[in-house]
Amino acid sequence: MSTTAAPVFSVQGLWKVFGPKADRVPEDPELTGLEPAELRTRTGCTAAVRDVSFDVRKGEVFVVMGLSGSGKSTLVRCLTRLIEPTAGTIAIDGEDVRAMDRARLRELRRHRAAMVFQHFGLLPHRTVLDNVAYGLEIQGVRKTERRERAASVVAKVGLEGMEKRRPSQLSGGQRQRVGLARALAVDPEVLLFDEPFSALDPLIRRDMQDEVVRLHREEGRTMVFITHDLSEALKLGDRIALMRDGRVVQLGTPEEIVGSPADDYVREFVRDVPREQVMTVRTAMKPGGCGAADHPDALTPDAVVADAIRTVARNGRPACVVENGRCLGVVDHERLLGVVAGTEQLREAA
Repeated sequence: MSTTAAPVFSVQGLWKVFGPKADRVPEDPELTGLEPAELRTRTGCTAAVRDVSFDVRKGEVFVVMGLSGSGKSTLVRCLTRLIEPTAGTIAIDGEDVRAMDRARLRELRRHRAAMVFQHFGLLPHRTVLDNVAYGLEIQGVRKTERRERAASVVAKVGLEGMEKRRPSQLSGGQRQRVGLARALAVDPEVLLFDEPFSALDPLIRRDMQDEVVRLHREEGRTMVFITHDLSEALKLGDRIALMRDGRVVQLGTPEEIVGSPADDYVREFVRDVPREQVMTVRTAMKPGGCGAADHPDALTPDAVVADAIRTVARNGRPACVVENGRCLGVVDHERLLGVVAGTEQLREAA
């Protein structure tokens, strides 16, 4: 994933305000500073998204998370103008989304940014194959070609052999796979997921999360994923934007959010996260050569602390941290446990 390439989505100063004369809110510094309850009392308006800015990099999984009412679902719908923003800019590959006419907007939604919703919206009278091919049919793709492409995607999401079944004959997880396959079939540049797995039971939800991880690993497709579940965000996200009351309160990698919470709200949010499953040895290591870059038990800098603890305990000695054949530093039991406890600022102490 490149951090220097032009972003796929670029969002700057985005507002979505519901209520009378909504346009005045982003323009008035006095109103923009009000708390949500006071803004409603003063104006009758609700600011669902408040001055949000971020970029989505090509090939990354960008997660927007927050509790119910935080504005995350409104935000993702603004990206393709399923909900019209009140103020701010949205660009996809540098093109102004807010300036698009109806035809260009239709092109965006059909070809470039496909949405996967919590409620699958499958057509009950159509087979799995025909449901998956539906977006291609809307695009005007010939029947033979669209069925071939649909069959390929059906196999990719693990539904091979179920092509002729109807939605009523599928489990919840299988129906969600059909929804995912339908979005993939049109080969979009970006997949937008709006809490797609929240209605599934925990085991099926975990399977679908694993499916997203696998597809991303194999295809490198850019994804924007909306969730209220912190463990889901940490599992899937390359970066996470944590929202509260319409604002992004912290944007960073899972490790940054767990290891360096921006405020008390974020700190409370991540309090029960097992740090050893998120923090990496890059955080814990003491820089410097260790003279054993080719050691079979050497760790990569992105190895999680839990794995490093097992390695150090098994060998009874500090472990080398190696990248591209070069020793970056060492980790020992004391430093690893310091990361788990959150009691040491190890980068400064190194």
